[in-house]
Amino acid sequence: FTYSPHLPNLSDMANTLYNNTTCGISFHDQSLSAANSASRHVSRSLSFFSNNSHKSLVGVEQNNNRRGRLIVKSSKTDFDDLGIDISLSPRVNAVKPSRTVAITDQATALVQAGVPVIRLAAGEPDFDTPAVIAEAGINAIREGHTRYTPNAGTFELRQAICHKLKEENGLDYTPDQVVVSNGAKQSIAQAVIAVCSPGDEVIVPAPFWVSYPEIARLADATPVILPTSISNNFLLDPKLLESKITERSRVLILCSPSNPTGSVYPKELLEKIADIVAKHPRLLVISDEIYEHIIYAPATHTSFASLPGMWDRTLTVNGFSKAFAMTGWRLGYIAGPKHFIAACGKVQSQFTSGASSISQKAAVAALGLGYAGGETVSVMVKAFRERRDYLLKSFSEIDGVKISEPKGAFYLFIDFSSYYGREAEGFGKIEDSESLCRYLLDKGQVALVPGSAFGDDTCIRISYAASLTTLQAAVERIKKSLISLTSAALV
Repeated sequence: FTYSPHLPNLSDMANTLYNNTTCGISFHDQSLSAANSASRHVSRSLSFFSNNSHKSLVGVEQNNNRRGRLIVKSSKTDFDDLGIDISLSPRVNAVKPSRTVAITDQATALVQAGVPVIRLAAGEPDFDTPAVIAEAGINAIREGHTRYTPNAGTFELRQAICHKLKEENGLDYTPDQVVVSNGAKQSIAQAVIAVCSPGDEVIVPAPFWVSYPEIARLADATPVILPTSISNNFLLDPKLLESKITERSRVLILCSPSNPTGSVYPKELLEKIADIVAKHPRLLVISDEIYEHIIYAPATHTSFASLPGMWDRTLTVNGFSKAFAMTGWRLGYIAGPKHFIAACGKVQSQFTSGASSISQKAAVAALGLGYAGGETVSVMVKAFRERRDYLLKSFSEIDGVKISEPKGAFYLFIDFSSYYGREAEGFGKIEDSESLCRYLLDKGQVALVPGSAFGDDTCIRISYAASLTTLQAAVERIKKSLISLTSAALV
């Protein structure tokens, strides 16, 4: 394959990597200057996975004509010759890999191979962790806070979380009603595992964060997907919810502000949902509030557990990754009635035990920044809003595109379905969100996530957790690619 001036068809590359034991990929290194054009060798490492083999890129060779070659070799083990049963658990086989993680890793691999891909797939702030938080982590190491902590988290951090929930969310908890985990994802997974029995139903409004249905399947529960519409800002219709609740309904998962749509549930709508939940004694609510501080006025955040009668049946999940730009620190938490939280702690004690002692010290500093993160978080939110406004204006100028204005988080979930069914020269027909994303990666070198990963195939998720300059370049590439697609359809 040659990476100049455009990427190869991504499916062709994937098929080659999958079907061949060894393959080479030639590419053009646009960053190599004439002054550095002497022959050189750069060692890198990439991995490609399939159901049947693991293939690893072992090196990059670059020569003085500014071209390179990726050498990919298989590390596949012939289990058949060894006589080993390689069957997997039906529970694991039922789970799909995270599409956002896969696409992000794929885009990173292409960048490492010298392809100038703009990555707008990851849900990760582009800001560095604020200095005061980072220093707290560094000081924790220097001061010897490097040992195991209590399974549920340090008392200091759980006490600080209780103070935050009381001051910012109007929720009363004690430290024994909080469990600190290695990220909010772990908190959610442990909660579902703790409360669901085989065959129970987990109600998930779509579009949804990719992990919700898979976490339900890991718990031997059944995800029940409730569609929403872009015309209603992707908000759950209470009447639809009421019609889908059965005797097997165990958990309703709500995410506000939402990933992937950026929608924020107004208090009045949450109250209507609470009225329905109150009629069903078995039904619990997991309220994922990880984006609560990334919200754009006049929208406001309401914690579901703060509504009348909902404290006793709500598990509130939050963390530090998004608002405090601490994704790599891996720290989240769950708060709720002691009976349920103790069960979550029991699961954690057999999975990972306590979270990083260093990260927990840093989290205490994060909560010490002031209400809603203070000025430090406010500056980041202001930047996110500026980027959002730019993208809204830019994409509204494109024919056939439908947009719901996000009120929080840092995503646009845009309806591009009017482009489905069109042909692209040298690519083929755009059938769905997956093929459109593949086309935009091949043609425009912009990595996005297909809406099918979130339960809505009409849309594509664009993360604006990137600099404004990067977003401007991405918009230009996307527009040019769509113009080419439109032209191809008219031929």
